[in-house]
Amino acid sequence: MLRVGLTGGLGSGKSTVAGFLRELGAEVIEADALGRAMMEPGQSVYDEIVRTFGPEVVGSDGCLNRPRLAELAFKGGRLDQLNAIVHPAVIAAQERWMREVFVRDSSAVAVVESALIFEVVRDACARGEKESVLSDWRRRIDRVVVVTAPDEIKITRFAARIGPPGPQREAAEADARVRLAHQIPDAEKAAQSDYVIDNKGDMEHLRAQSVALWQHLKADSNNSQRNMSLE
Repeated sequence: MLRVGLTGGLGSGKSTVAGFLRELGAEVIEADALGRAMMEPGQSVYDEIVRTFGPEVVGSDGCLNRPRLAELAFKGGRLDQLNAIVHPAVIAAQERWMREVFVRDSSAVAVVESALIFEVVRDACARGEKESVLSDWRRRIDRVVVVTAPDEIKITRFAARIGPPGPQREAAEADARVRLAHQIPDAEKAAQSDYVIDNKGDMEHLRAQSVALWQHLKADSNNSQRNMSLE
């Protein structure tokens, strides 16, 4: 089995690439979906978030008030606290999933779609964690694929999900800039990745690169050249 980390900043198009790879035959799991599930009431991650951030992050329905939590994390300088709670549980779940995939199909290509593969390692090392589940996560992946795009394109894509131009969209653009400021620049990620997909073009261009990527991954070449462009 080949273990693949698919990453890219918000609005980069990594989820679209993940969808293409799934259609082509890859096994795909989304880190964001895992994280959301673990942040539901009754989960240990939820309990730890409430203990750490206080009752103000709990909504009237008992679920987390995600906008308030995001505000405390990104604007309040507590993102590292939140990530230290969520990321270890998500990574452990990903590894369990990979083992299950391997049992079903020893030749599978297992793709973990995650926006923060490099950031998880960076932040863990900044905390002095040299041998933790977070600091060595990159070494447990056989291939890393990064989807890149200019930041302004990422911001436009992210905000477009909100709706037509207006105050809400302007707020989404501002939120995107804050989030991108916490992410490692594409150039640094590309330098540490095995494959790079450039998503500043149209959908057909992105699909073509995804098909080319799939062919490389299926070949399972442990000696493939690093940082290979798929344009």
